[in-house]
Amino acid sequence: MKVLSAHQRQLKLCVSAALSLALNAAFASPVADEDELALVYGAGDSVSIATGNLQALRRAPAVATVITAADIAAMGATDLDQVLESVPGIHVNRTPNSYSPLYVVRGIVSAYTPQILMLQNGVPITTAYIGNKGNIWAGYPVEHIARIEIIRGPGSALYGSDAYSGVINIITKGPSEAAGTEIGVRAGSLSTYDGWVQHGGKLGAIDVAAYLRVGQTDGIRETIEADAQTRNDKIFGTKASLAPGQLNTEYKAVDANLDLIYGAWRARFGYKRRYDMGSGAGISSALDPVGRQQSERVTSSLSWAEPQVTRDLGLGASLSTQQYSQEMPTRYNLLPPGLAFPTGPFPNGMIGAPETWERTYRLSGYADYSGVRNHHLRVGLGHDDIDLYRTREFRNFNYASNGTPIPLPAVIETTYTTPFLRPQRRKIDYVYLQDEWSFAPDWNLTAGVRHDHYSDFGGTTNPRLALVWDASFDLTAKLLYGRAFRAPAFAESYGITNPVVLGNPNLKPEKNATTELSFAWQARTDATVNLTFYRYKMKDIIRTVPNAMTGTGSTYKNTGDQTGHGIELESSWTVTRDLRLSGNYAFQRSTDETNHTDAGYAPHNHLFGRADWAFTSGYQAGAQVNWVAGRKRAFGDARTNLSDYTTLDLTLATRNGRNQWNFALALRNLFNTDVREPSPAPGLTLPYDLPMAPRTVSLQASYKL
Repeated sequence: MKVLSAHQRQLKLCVSAALSLALNAAFASPVADEDELALVYGAGDSVSIATGNLQALRRAPAVATVITAADIAAMGATDLDQVLESVPGIHVNRTPNSYSPLYVVRGIVSAYTPQILMLQNGVPITTAYIGNKGNIWAGYPVEHIARIEIIRGPGSALYGSDAYSGVINIITKGPSEAAGTEIGVRAGSLSTYDGWVQHGGKLGAIDVAAYLRVGQTDGIRETIEADAQTRNDKIFGTKASLAPGQLNTEYKAVDANLDLIYGAWRARFGYKRRYDMGSGAGISSALDPVGRQQSERVTSSLSWAEPQVTRDLGLGASLSTQQYSQEMPTRYNLLPPGLAFPTGPFPNGMIGAPETWERTYRLSGYADYSGVRNHHLRVGLGHDDIDLYRTREFRNFNYASNGTPIPLPAVIETTYTTPFLRPQRRKIDYVYLQDEWSFAPDWNLTAGVRHDHYSDFGGTTNPRLALVWDASFDLTAKLLYGRAFRAPAFAESYGITNPVVLGNPNLKPEKNATTELSFAWQARTDATVNLTFYRYKMKDIIRTVPNAMTGTGSTYKNTGDQTGHGIELESSWTVTRDLRLSGNYAFQRSTDETNHTDAGYAPHNHLFGRADWAFTSGYQAGAQVNWVAGRKRAFGDARTNLSDYTTLDLTLATRNGRNQWNFALALRNLFNTDVREPSPAPGLTLPYDLPMAPRTVSLQASYKL
């Protein structure tokens, strides 16, 4: 292979960047501002989530995807879930409880999928109670998103817990991306209404970006043919079930962001509230048209970064907080009025209301050093303080020794007598080291390791290795290995007074080791192809195990392994200056090693394709197809496998410049396909699974000053 000089390598990078910008500019609307083109289109060529430093996406030491604001607008997406479904290796299904989205990555899925780490502007938004982003989620708006960076595969060597199957980093629009003032409104099917305003500018010496959105929806009202109470009725001879009946997915929303930049300092504030929210298919998989819930998330961060304190040294530090609560203003009907157990009848239904309040503080710092020839070193350390400081519960039942509910004469508060969970606190100290070593022309080795020490279960160490080779001008190969872990959630470790699922304070983290081989090929100046092969092995999976001593209920334990392997293929092609095609295909097989059967829930085959056409000045049309196939049942579920499905979405939008109105029309699931996502095994509570959204239409209008 011909060895390029340093000058030639720099020239190669410049030519590649110029070609990329030229192609993106050709595809963009001619009336857009040049700075907007660079921000919106050029951002897709680089990524920071792989190492903490901005670098070319193609050479990043990870299997990464970047989705820009332009991509989101082109696909007509109105929510984060619609965007993530377009990423190779990721499929979005749902949980019955609150109809919350589950981000299934490479076949790794569980009841609440805490195995994927979600960041907002680089800061985890994990909640302590169940370990994921929060079950009272109810969507995430996309108008204020500048870009989304996604790693598929382990990231614990840099990000710690939950960076297990992948990492999703949502980067909101700052003062430059949101320059000017934009107002927007949207109305659509399911009585859905949204309005927002965002602004980017200066306030004296401070750069400012602000965003406010309010919205509401009646939600999906698809029919649940049978539920958990249907089965109880058959067993106990009652007629209490509300099935067939409708899903309850309505909610109201408020979202707000404030971003302030002063020199090397940056302060961000976020607010996300969901209220008057239904319980999906029911908290206990029994339809509940009465219960209402709400969540409130308040985030803040203050960061300082100086990339060149000296010629070779960069420093940074941040302090962030999250306040999160989930409350039930109208208590859940866990089971409907009229049910009866051998312990007695529940004329008003089985009522419960578990509530939690928590706060998290995160302090971190890092140093970058490039004073050693061909090395770029980063060392970081931090401290997290996670405090679930308050719990509260109301209910009209207790439990018999065999786990059967015993009716109480009224709803009482059990917070101080038999709570579902007592307040808990966890402290984490961590340190990590990373070295990016260019040990030969066109070769780069990234090595990293991170050690986390938890106050409740001890320490865990997780390494990574990434070898990146620019095999030729148009081909880059990557060989990657990494270990990851997922810490037990508080509900898994410390849940009490519920003999159905008891917590276990002796739980250890789940572990995952993944090997990946990836190729990035610039097939033509206007076409790219990426191909990835992967294999992983999960150990010490946290699952529920029947209580052998009592014969009733279950307890969380580290038990069982899972292995998986797959292929991900993605490509994009700018056919002409007005037409762009893109798509991806993912194949995966995951095996539960306990019983040597398919792990279930995730599609074996997932195909996504999109075409964007700028058919006349200032107008753009798009079409996308999503094919999901090969979803097997988990062990113990005797139902037939889920049906494959294909959906087609269409969009039509204007792309006018400033001081003009823009409009967007989006039609999703054009042919009204009956889409179903799997309900948990063994399928006795929701035998016909969870129906997804029918055909919907939305119309959006926005004006930018």
